[in-house]
Amino acid sequence: MELGVVFPQTEIGADPAAIRDFAQAAEALGYSHLLIYDHVLGADPDRPDPLPGPYTKEHSFHEPFVTLAFLAAVTTTLELAPAVIILPQRQTALVAKQAAQLDLLSGGRLRLGVGTGWNWVEYEALGENFRNRGRRQEEQIELMRELWANDVISFEGRWHRVTKAGLNPRPARQIPIWFGGSADAVLRRAARMGDGWMAIATTEEHERDVVERLQGYLDETGRRERFGIQARTRIQDGDPDGWRRSLERWEGMGATHMAVVTMDAGLSGPQAHLDAIRRYKDAVG
Repeated sequence: MELGVVFPQTEIGADPAAIRDFAQAAEALGYSHLLIYDHVLGADPDRPDPLPGPYTKEHSFHEPFVTLAFLAAVTTTLELAPAVIILPQRQTALVAKQAAQLDLLSGGRLRLGVGTGWNWVEYEALGENFRNRGRRQEEQIELMRELWANDVISFEGRWHRVTKAGLNPRPARQIPIWFGGSADAVLRRAARMGDGWMAIATTEEHERDVVERLQGYLDETGRRERFGIQARTRIQDGDPDGWRRSLERWEGMGATHMAVVTMDAGLSGPQAHLDAIRRYKDAVG
């Protein structure tokens, strides 16, 4: 099991030194990967059509590609993983370019998590269609992989057209793509197209049900043995014994990665988050 941390987006603050220190401390403690959440805009809750999600304009979010490029320069081994980039609200070729560049600059340390999201306000502001986001995501992934693999492509899809063009520079490999989300359509898509799946910490019963469905779809495609599962655990949900039990439970379900979330635990300041990931690593590492 690979142990990682979730970058505390909403609580780390805006000091570049604190952002650097968190990533470097995680690497020094022996964590293998860092996950970072994605939001472009936060909606004002005082609006006639409020959003149901957990984040608003009051929550700070550093842009994932820019932040990970910064962290790539100040770390050497830490795998960098957006969890997840809301892919359908972005231009596909541009995401392919940004991901290729980040993978090159980090020495092949990018693991690209993708999702469809829930924040329709972002889609509206970015000029993309919220209603067809799942179907478009499949075509987006197909196009990105074509762009990463070939100097020049011609691509004609339902939503994308590329005529005799390509990325330069390209990544030295096919960047792994992991899916986030628990809807049945997402699980089927992940089993068919993905290199892995990223879970969101919920109840044990729900987690087990989702994993069992995912593994059933993987068995249908014959891809279970080479597919990764990213679990997450929240620091406030237990003590050292509870953290170890959670890790063992996810290992038993076939998880390959576990990341600890320190946000929303009543921690005050960047140092408190560093202390929390140190306690977790001491307990389970």
